[in-house]
Amino acid sequence: MLSNLIPGTNIEYGEDMEPFAVVKTMIKVTGGLSLSQVSKITGLQASTIQNWVKRDFVPRPVNKKYYERHLSRIMVISALRDCMNIEEIGELMHLINGDTEDTRDDIVLEENLFNYFCKIINSIDEHALNDLMIERSIRENLLNEHAENREKLTVALKVMIYAYIAGKCYEYIRENMELLRKSR
Repeated sequence: MLSNLIPGTNIEYGEDMEPFAVVKTMIKVTGGLSLSQVSKITGLQASTIQNWVKRDFVPRPVNKKYYERHLSRIMVISALRDCMNIEEIGELMHLINGDTEDTRDDIVLEENLFNYFCKIINSIDEHALNDLMIERSIRENLLNEHAENREKLTVALKVMIYAYIAGKCYEYIRENMELLRKSR
């Protein structure tokens, strides 16, 4: 397990939980989340989220409220941005689910994509990381779902997993470099 936080958030969760279920409950209870609530959940500046909406990386909020589709996409972008630039993440999301405002071209629900991503991350033993382990975990999590788009979704999930792991490695490097600087 690479982290006890839901990727792209400040929320802790256990291995047996559906990661997005926690957020989905918040959305249901509040009738949609405000920008400030999304900001607190993700640790992102409100202006960053608004910029992503303006640049069409995230669907526009509905009556200033953010729902499942919005938040799952925001959390994926947030989880990947330590390694990929925003344009690459936007392109990846577009390749998976097309237009942010049109769900008809989606190959997977955004929240399901996020749950697959989290489950795969949690199933990986970071001490014995290899391509076969990641592929096996993706296959196990997709099971018989998305048969017509399985290959595309598998490749997209591999990109997401590797980017997330690389981001965690980079975070480790930054933290330890800072420790070394302080020890001088």
